[in-house]
Amino acid sequence: MEIKAREDLLKTQKERDFHRMHHKRIVQEKNKLVNDLKGLKLHYASYEPTIRVLHEKHHTLLKEKMLTSLERDRALGQVKRQSKISGLEATLRHMEIGHSYTAPEIRVGHRCEGENVPEGPTQKCLREAREQNKCKTKMKSNTKFFEEFYVMEDLFLECFIEVFWKTYGLDSEFPVVIQPDPSQYLCKENLGPSKFDYKLNNIFRLHELPVSCIAMHPRKDILVSCGEDRLWKLVGLPKGIVLLMGVSHTDWISDCCFHPSGNKLATSSGDTTVKLWDLRKGDCILTFEGHNHAVWSCTWHSCGDFVASSSLDKTSKIWDVNSERCRCTLYGHTDSVNSIEFFPFSNTLLTASADKSLSIWDARTGKCEHSLYGHMHSINDATFTPRGHIIASCDACGVIKLWDFRKLLPVVSIDIGPSPGNEVNFDSTGKILFV
Repeated sequence: MEIKAREDLLKTQKERDFHRMHHKRIVQEKNKLVNDLKGLKLHYASYEPTIRVLHEKHHTLLKEKMLTSLERDRALGQVKRQSKISGLEATLRHMEIGHSYTAPEIRVGHRCEGENVPEGPTQKCLREAREQNKCKTKMKSNTKFFEEFYVMEDLFLECFIEVFWKTYGLDSEFPVVIQPDPSQYLCKENLGPSKFDYKLNNIFRLHELPVSCIAMHPRKDILVSCGEDRLWKLVGLPKGIVLLMGVSHTDWISDCCFHPSGNKLATSSGDTTVKLWDLRKGDCILTFEGHNHAVWSCTWHSCGDFVASSSLDKTSKIWDVNSERCRCTLYGHTDSVNSIEFFPFSNTLLTASADKSLSIWDARTGKCEHSLYGHMHSINDATFTPRGHIIASCDACGVIKLWDFRKLLPVVSIDIGPSPGNEVNFDSTGKILFV
């Protein structure tokens, strides 16, 4: 019995060792497959900017091809017209030589007013040819005019608008050099309370429906609260007294942003508009219309002459406050653009999209300069540090990423899920991040 028990024990140990080795091999294969899958995802992500660039080149080549074909048709029309005229002249010359003897004798100066002079074959053919050629030329010119008009309308309309506004000097100029406000960099290191010193101070009952966003005044103890009840309210701190209230949007308000001077407010809404408000009177002074779906976010340029907005229609727009028009539309994202923000004191824009990418744009040209990939879910918000060297972003599964803006590389990734991160913001020192 003892010998049999030993044999069973040895057999069981061998089976254990075999299954252990098999398990290790399966784990190694699984890790290899996981690494291969990550590599394939990164490889796939690297194709997206290339495809976007190729798509832009394809669109440019199509425009050039269309313009070339129009020039070719115009040149062919001129060649055909010249050949017809030369052929007609040769025919008339031949007819004049062959039938000159049949021409009637016309005495100049002796024709009565009611006298009808008979036409010879040369004059008759000449008149008929002229009338026929005149009708054909007129019909062809009209048809060609309308074809060219409808084809070139979209191409020249934007150019015409640009020239018109620049001619009359109503457009604002993007500043080349913007001097930053040094006061924002003079914050003390330990200005905020420590980790365990935060406590509830007051509760303000301002809206009947959920609050969508709040924004602090750049200089005063005032905040603006926006809600899904289509209202925004200017509240004085610390008592929470409502100083102003805006009533103009026809749908929920999604975002708001103070003018750098603090005298104006920009709001974006689900009614596809962006509105500017005078905080001295509380009146709406300007409404920008152009998006096809709800506008998610809005932001002011540091010079105060431009407002940028992002929308569910996969585009972003830059609005000129002085000329009251859209200066540029940013195309490139393949899904909703959820947030937009200007780089501090520059002409650079940052957008975050549901297509899981961040894009950096030149506001003067409307071109995408760089794209950042790394999130696996829809990006809800992105922002810069006060100094602008770090970007923070959050997605729909609670993953927070920090990016080095100078090197355009990810620095750290933090998972605080499973709840989504809806907004990220730095404190004035740039060392504390709020989610």
